[in-house]
Amino acid sequence: MPSSTDNSHCPRCGGGFHCGAAEARCDCFELKLSAALRAELAQRYSGCLCLNCLRELAKPTEPPGNTSSPS
Repeated sequence: MPSSTDNSHCPRCGGGFHCGAAEARCDCFELKLSAALRAELAQRYSGCLCLNCLRELAKPTEPPGNTSSPS
Protein backbone atom coordinates (compact mmCIF):
# COMPACT_ATOMS: atom_id res chain seq x y z
CA MET A 1 0.00 0.00 0.00
CA PRO A 2 1.44 3.43 -0.86
CA SER A 3 2.29 5.73 2.00
CA SER A 4 0.43 8.98 2.54
CA THR A 5 3.54 10.88 1.42
CA ASP A 6 3.65 9.35 -2.08
CA ASN A 7 2.91 11.82 -4.86
CA SER A 8 2.48 14.61 -2.34
CA HIS A 9 1.88 18.24 -3.08
CA CYS A 10 3.94 20.81 -1.22
CA PRO A 11 1.70 22.87 1.07
CA ARG A 12 3.95 25.92 0.51
CA CYS A 13 4.32 26.06 -3.29
CA GLY A 14 1.72 23.53 -4.45
CA GLY A 15 4.27 21.61 -6.51
CA GLY A 16 4.25 17.84 -6.65
CA PHE A 17 7.03 15.78 -5.09
CA HIS A 18 7.76 12.38 -3.58
CA CYS A 19 8.63 12.26 0.10
CA GLY A 20 10.92 9.37 0.96
CA ALA A 21 10.67 9.73 4.74
CA ALA A 22 8.49 6.61 5.06
CA GLU A 23 11.20 4.73 3.15
CA ALA A 24 13.85 5.97 5.62
CA ARG A 25 15.65 7.84 2.83
CA CYS A 26 14.77 11.31 1.61
CA ASP A 27 17.02 14.05 0.19
CA CYS A 28 15.68 16.45 2.82
CA PHE A 29 17.53 14.43 5.48
CA GLU A 30 20.74 16.10 4.27
CA LEU A 31 19.45 19.65 4.88
CA LYS A 32 20.46 21.50 8.02
CA LEU A 33 17.39 23.25 9.43
CA SER A 34 17.49 25.02 12.76
CA ALA A 35 15.21 23.87 15.55
CA ALA A 36 13.43 27.22 15.38
CA LEU A 37 12.76 26.84 11.65
CA ARG A 38 11.54 23.27 12.11
CA ALA A 39 9.13 24.43 14.83
CA GLU A 40 7.86 27.29 12.65
CA LEU A 41 7.30 24.97 9.68
CA ALA A 42 5.46 22.45 11.85
CA GLN A 43 3.09 25.20 13.01
CA ARG A 44 2.52 26.68 9.54
CA TYR A 45 2.21 23.54 7.41
CA SER A 46 0.84 20.04 7.76
CA GLY A 47 2.97 17.42 6.09
CA CYS A 48 6.25 17.65 4.24
CA LEU A 49 7.49 20.49 2.08
CA CYS A 50 9.26 19.87 -1.21
CA LEU A 51 13.04 19.93 -1.37
CA ASN A 52 13.11 23.21 -3.32
CA CYS A 53 11.07 25.02 -0.65
CA LEU A 54 13.15 23.53 2.15
CA ARG A 55 16.37 24.62 0.45
CA GLU A 56 15.01 28.14 -0.01
CA LEU A 57 13.89 28.37 3.62
CA ALA A 58 17.20 26.95 4.88
CA LYS A 59 19.24 29.72 3.23
CA PRO A 60 20.63 32.17 5.76
CA THR A 61 19.23 35.66 5.49
CA GLU A 62 21.28 38.81 5.95
CA PRO A 63 20.17 41.14 8.70
CA PRO A 64 18.56 44.38 7.45
CA GLY A 65 20.99 47.24 6.89
CA ASN A 66 23.97 44.92 6.45
CA THR A 67 25.21 45.96 3.03
CA SER A 68 28.70 45.51 1.71
CA SER A 69 28.73 48.50 -0.64
CA PRO A 70 31.77 50.78 -0.31
CA SER A 71 31.23 54.20 1.29
